[in-house]
Amino acid sequence: MLQPNLDQETIVRRNQEAKIVRRVVFIVLTLLVFSVVGVGIGGYVYINGALEPVDASNDKPVEVEIPIGTSTEAIAKKLEESGVIKSALVFKYYVKYKNEDDFQAGNYELTQSMEMKDIINSLKDGKVYKQAEMTVRIPEGLRINEVAERIAAQTDYTEEEVQEKMKDKEFIESLMKKYPILNEKILEEKVIWPLEGYLFPATYEFYEKDPSLEFIIESMVQKMNKIVMSYQADIQDSGYNTHQILTLASIIEEEAKEKEDRFKVSGVFYNRLAEGMPLQSDVTVTYAQQQSKITVTYKDTEFESPYNTYHESGLPIGPISAPGESAINAAVNPEPNPNYYFFARPNGEVLYAKTLDEHNKIKEKYIQEWRDLANKDKE
Repeated sequence: MLQPNLDQETIVRRNQEAKIVRRVVFIVLTLLVFSVVGVGIGGYVYINGALEPVDASNDKPVEVEIPIGTSTEAIAKKLEESGVIKSALVFKYYVKYKNEDDFQAGNYELTQSMEMKDIINSLKDGKVYKQAEMTVRIPEGLRINEVAERIAAQTDYTEEEVQEKMKDKEFIESLMKKYPILNEKILEEKVIWPLEGYLFPATYEFYEKDPSLEFIIESMVQKMNKIVMSYQADIQDSGYNTHQILTLASIIEEEAKEKEDRFKVSGVFYNRLAEGMPLQSDVTVTYAQQQSKITVTYKDTEFESPYNTYHESGLPIGPISAPGESAINAAVNPEPNPNYYFFARPNGEVLYAKTLDEHNKIKEKYIQEWRDLANKDKE
């Protein structure tokens, strides 16, 4: 049906109305754009301001206590309440954006003049600005009974108290709820020390005058958890679980004292495991016997224990000492090599062999060194 012809006046009126509508739409869109831009600029200014020091001229120390297990949100709230940051909300999302949430427990002395990045670095590195009340140093490669001895020597706790806490099932189960590296395998019946291999060897500074024994031990577990979690991708690629890797790392720690040898020794162990060969590590025998001696006899190798890698195939039931990071790194990054045997000399040199014949020739050449040491050990 044909539309009737519109008169000139109607056409003019409709054109004017269309212009008005377009003008209104343009104004509304312009206002919306400016509003969005304004909010964006305002948000940027607010966030940027919140990331700046609270008071660049104020260097007065502010003590902030971060207990073990404190969440990032709770840390942000503590920092805001203490007056060292402007906004807990900005801090929370900033560290999430930067993927910087691995903070250390401790008593920190921070200031309002510190920049956000400096506060974050301090909390990550455990860098405190307060003199430690107590320091506990744990070297690499110690067994738990030796760790207990060190803790007792550097605190007011007795060796018996420390050992008792190391076997306290209720305490251990409370740690298992907090730290993913601890699983039910550490509580198996034949495991000698549940936390063996899970206490990271390092220097620990405590800012309370008398830290609880639980706090001291948990600090070591927390540190090990942090180190091991940084190797999770490598652990998954290795084909072994965390418990097995720490077990292997603890053997490597004991067998290879020089850092460069640990990756080669790890490669030897991987070769033997792949072939289904027993590891035949002497240090697992002495651990199974809960003894410390330089040489292992044939009779020793027949000692029945899930720790004895002469008696049992594969990896032992659990770690035999406290491995450091280089041993953990070697356990997940073995150096490929064709060897199935190695012989560690008393001077630290490690000699490798592809075959048992080659290995026996090396042993014959250097075994007198071990005999001399063993005789000296008996004197």
